[in-house]
Amino acid sequence: MATGEVPIAEMRATVAAAFDVVLSPVASAQRPALDAIRIVENLFAIGRSEAPFTDYPPERTSRLSRRHARVFTEHGAVYVADLGSKNGTTLNGIAVRQMPARVRAGDELCFGGELCYRVSIEPRARIVAAASTPPTPGLLLVPQRDDLGLQPIEVRAFPFLISKADDVFSRYKERYPHQVNYISRRHAHIFLKGGDLYVEDLGSTNGTFVGGKRLDESALPLAEGDVVAFGGDHFVYRVSLQKAPDVEPTVTQLFLNPAVDDAADTDKTTFVGAAHSFLDIFCVDPGLQREDEVNEAASAVSAHAKRDAQSGARGVNGTSGTGSTNGTKGAQGAISGGSAHGANASGPAASAKGKPWRWRLVASELGKAFADDDRQNVRRIAGWSGAGVAVLAAIAVALYLHGSPERELKDLLASGDYTSAVTAAKGYLASHPADSKVSALASEALLKAKLPGWLNALQKAQFDQADALLTEMRALSADNADATSLAGELQWVGDLERFVAGRGGADAPIRMYADESTINKLLQRWEDDPKSHQRALDRIASYVPVFAEPYAHALSHLRKLESDDSVYVAAIDRLNGVIRAELARDKPDALPPVLDDYAQRYPRLAGLDRVREDLRQYSALLNAALSRQLTPLLAMLKSVHFGTPPFQAQFQQLAASRLPSADVMERHDAVNAAWLRGDAQQALADLQAMPVGPWSDVLAAEAVHKKALLDQYTDLQKTRGGKDYDQRLLSFYASLDPQADAWFVQSIDKDVAALHDKALARAQDLLLRAQSLWKQYRASGSIGGTQRLEAGISPGFRSEARLLSDAQTAAQQGMRIYTQLKADHPADFDRLLADIEAEADLQRRSLTELRMVLDPGLLKAKLALIGGEHSEARQSP
Repeated sequence: MATGEVPIAEMRATVAAAFDVVLSPVASAQRPALDAIRIVENLFAIGRSEAPFTDYPPERTSRLSRRHARVFTEHGAVYVADLGSKNGTTLNGIAVRQMPARVRAGDELCFGGELCYRVSIEPRARIVAAASTPPTPGLLLVPQRDDLGLQPIEVRAFPFLISKADDVFSRYKERYPHQVNYISRRHAHIFLKGGDLYVEDLGSTNGTFVGGKRLDESALPLAEGDVVAFGGDHFVYRVSLQKAPDVEPTVTQLFLNPAVDDAADTDKTTFVGAAHSFLDIFCVDPGLQREDEVNEAASAVSAHAKRDAQSGARGVNGTSGTGSTNGTKGAQGAISGGSAHGANASGPAASAKGKPWRWRLVASELGKAFADDDRQNVRRIAGWSGAGVAVLAAIAVALYLHGSPERELKDLLASGDYTSAVTAAKGYLASHPADSKVSALASEALLKAKLPGWLNALQKAQFDQADALLTEMRALSADNADATSLAGELQWVGDLERFVAGRGGADAPIRMYADESTINKLLQRWEDDPKSHQRALDRIASYVPVFAEPYAHALSHLRKLESDDSVYVAAIDRLNGVIRAELARDKPDALPPVLDDYAQRYPRLAGLDRVREDLRQYSALLNAALSRQLTPLLAMLKSVHFGTPPFQAQFQQLAASRLPSADVMERHDAVNAAWLRGDAQQALADLQAMPVGPWSDVLAAEAVHKKALLDQYTDLQKTRGGKDYDQRLLSFYASLDPQADAWFVQSIDKDVAALHDKALARAQDLLLRAQSLWKQYRASGSIGGTQRLEAGISPGFRSEARLLSDAQTAAQQGMRIYTQLKADHPADFDRLLADIEAEADLQRRSLTELRMVLDPGLLKAKLALIGGEHSEARQSP
């Protein structure tokens, strides 16, 4: 990247900071590089009929559409817009769809998947001073029909968008509703290129005409006197190019321009003083395009113009129409369908709509043959043989009878008896399923009969009822593949509306692990062939116009889902990847900041609380497993439940590799039950009979601990009444866990109650000792990372570990006595115990994380020295 590219690309466009966009082809081993393309205009066309692509070898442009894409500059930024090309446009591998995409230096831009370019942005070689900037020409569009009351249009800023939504044309909506609706929302635009004005059609429904000829995919320069028509024979204008003044005009001059006065009354002229945005011009909205009415007259003119390109289809009189009012009106006449051939536009159009033209042809020939005033025809008929007349009559009758089901359906449709039409079509198609004309009429009848009820159910959010109606429609069209296909399109619309309503609207939050699958399915069903789906839905709307509004809503919801898919669903996929990666390396503590970041960046993301809850459960479970805390781990396993897929999957992996098996859990429950009812010998026997496995060492340590408690209790009973009984009793009492050792606590409870004051003194002594040991540990600097990584157990590690372990044991025993006696104690003791346990847990976790570095036996020995309530080598009292 050259120095200064990015700053220039990001600057706002000014005359003194002009830049060029350079597209450098990305070469491959199979295809040599082409020449770079330098774009100096604000708008550059990509298409196989556009320069320089017309000079490329055909195999290089085979996947390029004629009207493929546009690269344009606006406000100092570069954008690319795809124009509905067959093979698509990508920016850095991401498809450019309805919205233009921002292009920056270094991006890779591909057209049709074949032509790929690296984008660079270079300063303009010659900086043009503001004073030498060529003046922008003006444009005056003078209406060619005096009877319509249209105003001239003076355009002073470009690009200029021709749109029925713009006030320039929408002001005529009340007087000429159909004619205004012949203009699309994105019909055409007029723009500057090299100081000249060009007009380009934007794929409008009814076309843009210059001199009576419909524009194709390429832009056409405008010349003085050209006749331009938008959508038909109504909005037809003569082009008058206005040379810009050498100096900036005043406000008064703008409204009293003598050049304008010659062509139009300034009091009745529409002035366009602000340019439209290319971003809006190339923002494709297929849903809005559906609103256009089809102007069949304009279509007929387009076909005629193609057949008669040499004459230019300038008018019924054959005049050019350039430079004169009469001539331009002739051009307007051509647009309305009055061609030099004298053909009635409605005839072919009617044939295209499926009318029985074969019978009309026979009838016409017969009529002409038997005309009384045509002697030549009479002589011709007289020469026919009787057999010839019979054959001709038989053909006519056969043609008539062949079209009878079609005529019957048309009559029923015309009378509004759609139910009977459906029944008649169903019976006929059962034996003639390949009759495409009857199939189309049957589809129309079915939709007109059933679609209003379906729409009513959809509007009331009665989605089950809507599905039932679609099922009925499929049953009625069992032999009509065309109607079945249309019912499938309605099913997609219904499923889309059900999903949007169920979420609470198009802007409702995206529910993690609930909405992604439905969004993907809905989009996949649409994107398998979007143009085919849109044509089918357009057809349904043409049969039942009331479908237009829900159709528009569906397309609006579709665009919203596409946005949610590219932003929120993609964000969920990335978050799942991060969660899986951090859990795989036993780093769940790294996830809370990630979740907080996602909550801030994606405010419509719902379900993060479930992720946080799963993270809390998993972290506790993992810490217990890594520090070998079997008792709390088994307790958590009985209640843990994960509600999100990444944690569910990771828990399955953890359970298979590092958690106690179901058999161990069941056997351990039996051990605890025996221990709690005082059957200590049975509990010890069950522990010793545990199967060998990953937790055997922890179970063995538990057996040692329980055996020590039982032995101490037995010795205590033997020394009852002795001089040191009280001291031994309180020491044993302090070592008991109130829940796990409840039977022993109950057994000595009365003796301890008799020694209440002595017990409290014992508890205080233990906590004071813990405080002293903790101070010694802190004064020595605690256990550091270097000591944990030692290949052996140094005296320093052993000494520090012993201080920490003894401090924790003393603090825990002292607090147990206070708890068991339900006695008050200083708050400082709570903080002391919390600090000691936090440090012990930290040291255990830090050592456990070194399990891939330290020898297993060494790690086990170090953990045993750290000790603690839940360590694998718990100290005996």
